[in-house]
Amino acid sequence: MIPNPTTTETHDVLLCVRDLKTHFPVRRGLFGRTVAHVRAVDGVSFRLAAGKTLGLVGESGCGKTTAARTILRLIPATAGSVRFADRDVFDLPAAEMRRLRQDMQLIFQDPYGSLNPRMTIGGIIGEPLRVHGRARGRGLQNQVAELLDRVGLSPAFRNRYPHEFSGGQRQRIGIARALALEPRFIICDEPVSALDVSIQAQILNLLERLQKQLGLTYLFIAHDLAVVSHISDDVAVMYLGKIVEQAPSRRLYEKPLHPYTKCLMSSIPKSHPDDVRDRIVPRGEVPSATNPPPGCPFHPRCQWMMDRCKTGRPSLLPLPDDPDHAVACHLYHEETT
Repeated sequence: MIPNPTTTETHDVLLCVRDLKTHFPVRRGLFGRTVAHVRAVDGVSFRLAAGKTLGLVGESGCGKTTAARTILRLIPATAGSVRFADRDVFDLPAAEMRRLRQDMQLIFQDPYGSLNPRMTIGGIIGEPLRVHGRARGRGLQNQVAELLDRVGLSPAFRNRYPHEFSGGQRQRIGIARALALEPRFIICDEPVSALDVSIQAQILNLLERLQKQLGLTYLFIAHDLAVVSHISDDVAVMYLGKIVEQAPSRRLYEKPLHPYTKCLMSSIPKSHPDDVRDRIVPRGEVPSATNPPPGCPFHPRCQWMMDRCKTGRPSLLPLPDDPDHAVACHLYHEETT
């Protein structure tokens, strides 16, 4: 069963991810024998409704970016399926996948490394239009100018190079490039983590405005729950390649259930000096994705760990009294797999 907090009666499901796994072989020796696998993504499932935003959060190394790139078929999947607009992404031939990529775009985390320093801004934004045969000549220049204006930059900037812009301006350029082919779905891979706090708010407001104007659907990846709360309709918390909790954004912030989610919530900086909040620090270090612990993957670090947590792996199941809130924890479910 796939937890389904992002699906409503009034919104069609645009993206359906079912039991997605991405494992990387660990090779050693003269002949490169495979001795183990890094389980970067290990059974992720979710649904995302058109026009909505799902926040995917977790600490660095939990598999968020790998999951995103696997969804876009930039990394081969080990198992599972991804359906976009009712089409199986992994089964599409190359020609059809090329056409589908126009509907699925990516905003990169690094606004410095993601722009070619040898190309002008106009060339960077216009490249998708040329590659897919959308526009040429004067029409191309006009579309580039419109895209720059849409993200809050002057069309006169199109002949400048990336090094002439600040980090926030570069991220706006990256957003304009992602919008060039008029996509329906955009993966935002930590798009504000490299920016100052004041600039982060500007970029988040821009993304929200574009979503309302263009009807975009976002998968918003971040490690900062405070950032995700401002833009996401629903939030999925990921740990060691698995989703451990998923719920509507407000509900998750008001009542986090999984011990790992509680740790993340307690680490959000206080907004007021009088805000009293107990800091929950997980024990030890994140286990290796090559050799994850048996049972619940979080049990070696959990202060509420019980005996059955060491052997029984909890499934991600909705709460009996709240079907939109799913959690993988023995504190709330007796069922184990």
